[in-house]
Amino acid sequence: MEKSFIDSTIKEYLAEQFFCSLSVLEEDNTTFTINSLSKSPYIKIMAFNKCVIINTSEYINSKVKSVLSGKSRDEIFEFPFVYGQTIHYIPYVKKIQRVALLEEYSYELLQGNDIYKLRGIKGFDNSIVFDCNGNTSTKIVFLAKKDGEIVGLVGAGEETEKLWEIGVDVKAEYRKGGLGTTLVANLTVDIIKQGIVPFYSASVTNLGSQMVANRSGYIPYWIDTYGNILDGSSPYNVFVKNLEL
Repeated sequence: MEKSFIDSTIKEYLAEQFFCSLSVLEEDNTTFTINSLSKSPYIKIMAFNKCVIINTSEYINSKVKSVLSGKSRDEIFEFPFVYGQTIHYIPYVKKIQRVALLEEYSYELLQGNDIYKLRGIKGFDNSIVFDCNGNTSTKIVFLAKKDGEIVGLVGAGEETEKLWEIGVDVKAEYRKGGLGTTLVANLTVDIIKQGIVPFYSASVTNLGSQMVANRSGYIPYWIDTYGNILDGSSPYNVFVKNLEL
């Protein structure tokens, strides 16, 4: 898979998510955009290359703009009414490759309807989730078993037709032995072979997950805050009230 294809796929996704044009992603600016789908006070901030995009609901856009205009990237990301940050990784095409499977486990690759054999599984919320109707957006799964028990699982959910997000879970007692890296690296190869771009996400506080990304051949590509809804549930309500948002 060419790096240019990965770049263009990610940029199309980000432009849609942050309600901006592709050209904005190439600028060295802070840009304020409006999320036309949000009915509640909403803010989500992204840093990509040299640009920062601040996406809000229409109602609070002008007020947020008046507060954050002229601020540096660090000042923007440290502002009290945003909380939670995620690092997003893409495959480094020169480094992505299969790794040897750990012999103490057995493995299973599931795709399509075979994934529904896992309906009802507990403890793997980062890698596979079924809704109340028993459906899932997960398109492919690679799992490891020990003595017949699933102990590690990596899944990829569909964000767009060309872009799937990878998530991984390993039971606590089986961590630090390389199982997470083994699962992620090998599933990444399988996804790329299908012409799909995988990406990996990790909280800025989850060093273990970040290490799995690095060891599996991923590099950081963009960072964003959680999509915070300022409806009274935020821990920063006092600050929000001061801004009269």
